[in-house]
Amino acid sequence: METPPWRDRLRAEDELLEQLDAQAEEARRRRAHALKDGADALGSVYAVAKQLGLSWTAVAKAIKKYTTA
Repeated sequence: METPPWRDRLRAEDELLEQLDAQAEEARRRRAHALKDGADALGSVYAVAKQLGLSWTAVAKAIKKYTTA
């Protein structure tokens, strides 16, 4: 089987990277909504962060960045 030309391979890899970026962005949004739900359930962002072993600022920033319009 013959290897496709380098330009075709590059184009295919660029398309794959765009798809992966879109999937990662959507995963970050879903994660932020889960963090927000956790904060609602536990009563605070701090409680979620403590339970997950994260900083409360990282949790708060993720919620703010990905759950607001």
